[in-house]
Amino acid sequence: MKGVKLWLLLLLVGFSATAQKKYEWKQATSNGYTYRYVTNDPMAARYYTLSNGLTVVLSPNKKEPRISVRIPVRAGSNTDPREHTGLAHYLEHMLFKGTDKFGSLDWAKEKPLLDKIDQLYEQYNSTKDTEKRKEIYKEIDKVSGEAAKFAIANEYDKMMAAMGAQGTNAHTWVEETVYEEDIPANALDKFLDVQAERFRNPILRIFHTELEAVYEEKNRTLDEDGWKLQEASHYYLFPTHNYGQQTTIGTIEHLKNPSLNAIRDYYRKYYVPNNMAIVLAGDFDPDKVIAMIDAKFKYMKANTVPEYKPAPEKPITQAIVKDIYGPSAESLQFSFRTNAADSKEALLAVLAASVLSNGKAGLLDLNLNKQQKVLRSGAGVRQYKDYGVFNISAAPKQGQTLEEVKDLIMGQLDILKKGDFDESLIKAIVANFKLAQLQGLENNGNRVEEITDGFIKHKGTKWNQDVAVLDDMSKISKQELVAFANNFFKDNYVLLYKRKGESGNVVKVEKPPITAVETNADKQSPFLKAINDKPLGTVQPVWLDYSKDMQKGKLGNADILYVQNKENSLFRMYYYYDMGTWNNKLLPLALQYLQFIGTDKYSAEDISKEFYNLACSFNANAGNDVTTISLNGLEENFDKAVALLEQLVRNCKADDAALASLINRLERTRANNKLNKNVIMNALRSYGAYGEKNPFNYTLSDAELKSVKAADLVNILHNLFNYSHRILYYGSKPLNEFSAGLAKVHTLPTSWTPTPAPVVFERTKLTKNQVLFANYEMKQAEITWIGNLDKYDASKEAVVNVFNNYFGGGGMGAIVFQTIRESKALAYSTFAVLQTPNKKDDEFSFVAYVGSQADKFHDAIAGMNELLNHLPEATQTFENAKKSLLKDYETERITKDGILFSYLNNEKKGVNADLRKQIYTKAANIGFADLKALHQSSIANKAYAYCVVASEKSVQQEDLEKYGEVKKLSLSQLFGY
Repeated sequence: MKGVKLWLLLLLVGFSATAQKKYEWKQATSNGYTYRYVTNDPMAARYYTLSNGLTVVLSPNKKEPRISVRIPVRAGSNTDPREHTGLAHYLEHMLFKGTDKFGSLDWAKEKPLLDKIDQLYEQYNSTKDTEKRKEIYKEIDKVSGEAAKFAIANEYDKMMAAMGAQGTNAHTWVEETVYEEDIPANALDKFLDVQAERFRNPILRIFHTELEAVYEEKNRTLDEDGWKLQEASHYYLFPTHNYGQQTTIGTIEHLKNPSLNAIRDYYRKYYVPNNMAIVLAGDFDPDKVIAMIDAKFKYMKANTVPEYKPAPEKPITQAIVKDIYGPSAESLQFSFRTNAADSKEALLAVLAASVLSNGKAGLLDLNLNKQQKVLRSGAGVRQYKDYGVFNISAAPKQGQTLEEVKDLIMGQLDILKKGDFDESLIKAIVANFKLAQLQGLENNGNRVEEITDGFIKHKGTKWNQDVAVLDDMSKISKQELVAFANNFFKDNYVLLYKRKGESGNVVKVEKPPITAVETNADKQSPFLKAINDKPLGTVQPVWLDYSKDMQKGKLGNADILYVQNKENSLFRMYYYYDMGTWNNKLLPLALQYLQFIGTDKYSAEDISKEFYNLACSFNANAGNDVTTISLNGLEENFDKAVALLEQLVRNCKADDAALASLINRLERTRANNKLNKNVIMNALRSYGAYGEKNPFNYTLSDAELKSVKAADLVNILHNLFNYSHRILYYGSKPLNEFSAGLAKVHTLPTSWTPTPAPVVFERTKLTKNQVLFANYEMKQAEITWIGNLDKYDASKEAVVNVFNNYFGGGGMGAIVFQTIRESKALAYSTFAVLQTPNKKDDEFSFVAYVGSQADKFHDAIAGMNELLNHLPEATQTFENAKKSLLKDYETERITKDGILFSYLNNEKKGVNADLRKQIYTKAANIGFADLKALHQSSIANKAYAYCVVASEKSVQQEDLEKYGEVKKLSLSQLFGY
């Protein structure tokens, strides 16, 4: 499903009233191919249109030998047939199943069976009688099992893994389906061969088990209150447009009645070159790459694409207020409908959202969040092609009603409409957007995401406006923004109150009877063999040499770890402490408190505004055993930013009212955590690993929290720089200049204050299974297996990494995924991995997970336990797992401040060199017997803690007792308060 992008809420399609010479389309020809580009484009993107209409966008970036890839199709749930919603999403799943050339053992024998399945589904869909439908489905299940004998599951994923691809995935959203990869640069030719074949003739094989995975995905959304809010807001904002009238996964009724013929028809309509693009960013020669793409994709034929033309939405003339119920914490959400992506209003909406909420100096940030008048609040725009959604969300603190929160939000909208803010805020917003843009350019994934977003919205034709968006925003006056706000924010919103309670009429997708199918995991098609046999150019791994790749210095007692930034004008600095919550339970609270208090010179609000004006930010965070205070931003403002940070930490003043508000909000947050099934599962996992006293519940009790004094927290902060810490710096200043400048403000004691001894947690050693159960009202059941193993040994990391790639952590090609999801259709999400500790004194551990429908509870456990006790041997999968790991190391480049953290991470493991070199060398010589021995010694026939989150209405005591001694844990036992 769709994830949030760097610019999606910020840098949408810009509006340009007059042509700007600075960002102009130009045309050039190179190597026989004509392309267009935009002057002063920081991505240097080349836009090609091939003779068949295929758009190709290339953004070279040679910082590491990898390439990020997106292949977008301008089709999503908007273009689903009204009678077959969810179809685009089905098709996305099926694009991983292969063609007549790969994914099949014998296409001539498989095809007649698939044709029969087609006919059976059409018969099934037209039959209304329940008993007859059951009989037809039994036949579908039977024939599917026969067809699967001639199919090879996950050949696509195996080819990707063998060439060293990462992040193999895809998503479907309202107006897009996008296929995602990150590949080694030397694998591009192979990769394009696979993609050209993938889109040529996709075969809808292993369909009924994949459909069951989509059922699971649907059921997961029924358990997620966030999805309920999004679907409801869109439904009421868009009563005509498919943004609101069709969902990506589709209706339950349509999920139950899929049509393979309709899926193929959809593919033929929309998967045509003039409706698709290939977007690359990374290490390549664009002149060579465009010729490769042209040669491999010229077989595709253009066709007329049906255009979705909805009737315009009518204005919303009065507020629409609805209650949404579910088990999670209470919140509210305002939603306003904005105009199309290429409108001036869309740009004004983004700026208005940033004036309200930018994380530091917006009206909501300063007046509600910083003053702790609510638990949280924020605003942002989700921009689509035809319209957008302006959301304002907030949650109440302890003792506060949603209606009171609503009034506070409305008050901030009134301030915006009155123009009661400084005009300089607009300049600061633009400066911080430019900082985000500069940071985003460092990552190839960000580049392809933004280019893809532009292709979906306007086929890339307005990329010049996308590039100019910040210049356009900087020209907006306060007067213009205030006029927009007064016209935009009226009683034209949807207001959703998310209340705690049971959601009525929630019907899950029932489990159909499915017989496990063959995956033929150790077989291979001739196409796969040819791809894997195709030689790759050599890419040599590059290991870090800490004596050369970083420098060390001193500032008083503190060590400095230094890497110079020679790429741009950004810096990142850290004060790094080898202590954390385990040394002092009050430390994380003190660091939270820091953001709500001021000094003798500045208020908390003044400090936030000043950091924002400097385009710099700081963060203070205490983990279990590490604390960091980080500062980052524009190098030109480093001296001012670090002086402000030092002023805050050294001279912060106790504020009893701020502490009282913080404690109130923490009480609400702690209560809300008990309503979050993901947090509950984390608590169970910690209990399973350590027992009753564990890192998760090592926190302040309710009584301890209430008794905290402001003076005690300020004392911790004032003394923070007296404890031993190291200084990490990545920036453009030379080391001596950096240390000399920092010494002026970061004064240190002649000797460190002794660090408090940490609390020690002992991992449990189970001799028999135990079942830890937490009740939660949900349609699914989630099970996690926890096992503790031997003490850390660096020499074992190679075999552990290969094992994880092969068994349960290597994505869709791993044994666990192939068996649990592909063959048995027991879960949408599943994994199983050996976890490596981050310290030499800790232990390896094992974690497995299945999230399934509650009625598959026993089947899911049996399926995983079979794999835990008996390791399947699949030679091809093993070879791919090893190749994938080796290629990851060959193409990985640790750079920038990553060098510093690599040094620290290896140091904790007792290693003084780049551990990757040792892992790489050993991994090349690992055989399957090594994996089998590891599985036998560490996983098979071991006692586990089964951590179960489910509704006790669906999973009962007798269900749990089948797997071990049952402990039904209360939330207070799990959370420690």
